[in-house]
Amino acid sequence: MPEEVLFESESDRTRDEIASYLHSVAEKLESGDAITLKSGSDSVTMDPPARPTFEVKAEREGPAGGAGELSVEFELEWDEDGDSGRAESGQLEIE
Repeated sequence: MPEEVLFESESDRTRDEIASYLHSVAEKLESGDAITLKSGSDSVTMDPPARPTFEVKAEREGPAGGAGELSVEFELEWDEDGDSGRAESGQLEIE
C-alpha cells in the first residue's frame, strides 16, 4: 500500500522540549481531543479513535559492527474507517 506523508517535522530539540511535546499529545489523548500538528504554515489535525494500535520501536541503522544512528519511535495507527483490526501483543513497559 503506498504511503502518503500528511505532515513531517524534524528538528533538534532538548529532552525537556521533547517531553513537553509528548505531554501535550498525552493530554489530548486522555481528554479524547483531536491532535493538531503545526510547523510553520504546515498543519494537520487527526482524531485518533478510542483504541488505536500503539507501536513502539527501538532501532539502530548503520553498518554492521560500526557506529550507526539510534532511534526510538512512537506510533499510533488506525484505519480511516475507524477499525484498528489488530491483535494485542505482550504488555509494554517503559522504565
